[in-house]
Amino acid sequence: MANATAPTHVHGTVSEGFEDVREEFAAFVAGERHDPGAQLVAYHRGRRVVDLWAGEGFDGDSLTGVYSITKGAAHLVVALLVQDGVLELDREVSSWWPEFAAEGKDRLTLRELLCHKAGLVGVDGGFTTGELADDRAMAARLAGQKPLWEPGAAYGYHAFVIGALTGEVVRRVTGRPVRELYEERVRAPYGLDFYVGLPAELEPRWREVLPLVPTREQTEQLLARAAAPDSIRGIAFNANAARPTDLVAFANSRAVRALGPTSSGGVGNARGVAGMYAAAICTVDGRPPLLAPATVAEFAGLRTPGPDLVTEQVDHFGLGFEYLAARYPFLGEDSFGHSGATGSLGFADPASEVAYAYVRRRFAFPSGQGASPENDRLAQSVLRAAARV
Repeated sequence: MANATAPTHVHGTVSEGFEDVREEFAAFVAGERHDPGAQLVAYHRGRRVVDLWAGEGFDGDSLTGVYSITKGAAHLVVALLVQDGVLELDREVSSWWPEFAAEGKDRLTLRELLCHKAGLVGVDGGFTTGELADDRAMAARLAGQKPLWEPGAAYGYHAFVIGALTGEVVRRVTGRPVRELYEERVRAPYGLDFYVGLPAELEPRWREVLPLVPTREQTEQLLARAAAPDSIRGIAFNANAARPTDLVAFANSRAVRALGPTSSGGVGNARGVAGMYAAAICTVDGRPPLLAPATVAEFAGLRTPGPDLVTEQVDHFGLGFEYLAARYPFLGEDSFGHSGATGSLGFADPASEVAYAYVRRRFAFPSGQGASPENDRLAQSVLRAAARV
């Protein structure tokens, strides 16, 4: 790999043929008003070809909060269990979890749940911070909650709760939490720096998440976008709680990092996230891909046409993963991944055999709802380079 040389505030390496990715990353960092603390890593055909970072006190080994990128790890485990025949997508959730049948949810299938169709984006009165950190506590409250729409009839981003819901199904069937299965089947075998539950001994590598420093214009836009606490969006982002959730404080909580809620509490770096997606679709370190092509075909692709009732995004989800080809048309229809609140993004693109991860330490604008705008240029530069080599 060639050393990154310009500008000096960008560090790391790129393989021959991927020099344009380094230049694109450097141009983005140079144009930022504030230090974003960013990492960019890509794999091609199971080999790491981009490993770049920038930011004061933030290097390629640094760990930080990746928010909803954690949903990708959780649902990779679900995909593996479906592939193994342990879970059935078209079986009712209540057949495994009887308490879930309350309030008219008895007919919702696992497939529909993975598509964010349960109507359970939150609970009456909101969650405490302690509950948001604990998937089992959330699942217990959600089981008895009346849905906000007829289950299966529409979809909306279950931002804080989807991992608790799908995770409770996994626990009922296997007797084990998702975090254990992820550690055993995915993280540990590949030595990934992407944790669902950060061990205490790794805390020295943690770098706190930094808030957005908005301009006056951005502040006005943020205020205009603020959701009413009792709206569907407000409930989904826990604005209806007695103490509405502060996303920066949430990720910076040691309790959240330690428990690793599978919707939002993962900790990692771009190396770990990209390595996970590479392992999902490619041979890595002599190990065959985790997912068979048939499993990728089942979980990737568009499964929720039309508008998301929470985010208003159109054509949002596959099964558990975000459908990415609508926003990034240079990706294949079978690409799959997930973004995170700071503007981070991780994905696998089987058509190009590329795995990509971009992790930000500082919130971007617009923030809180998905990948930041620079991902368009950064990801496209990776795909262009991969097509040439």
